[in-house]
Amino acid sequence: MLVTMASTTAFVNRSEKLSILNQGIMQQTTSYTGMWITADGHIRQELLPSGRYDEARGSRKSAYTGRYEIKGSHIRYWDDTGFTATGDFSGNDTLYHGGYIFYRESSNR
Repeated sequence: MLVTMASTTAFVNRSEKLSILNQGIMQQTTSYTGMWITADGHIRQELLPSGRYDEARGSRKSAYTGRYEIKGSHIRYWDDTGFTATGDFSGNDTLYHGGYIFYRESSNR
């Protein structure tokens, strides 16, 4: 891959390219990590920095677990039981997912 920046040309090998791409994905992922909850507190979804999530519903801890990937403001989920889901972030503190609105735990609602 050839990269040109400010009149400087450099060659980037495949592993460096993958590293750069992974860093971009991790930066997107980590900006949304943390606990997300519905307004009534019934559903609590923790997005972990490792790309995994853990969702509690009511008194049922770890009701759903799996992995997630964020691209831009869109999130895709792959549950450990096999189903998939999607959602969309609005700003830094609101997540629309599965017909619910989640708020970042630390945000003022």
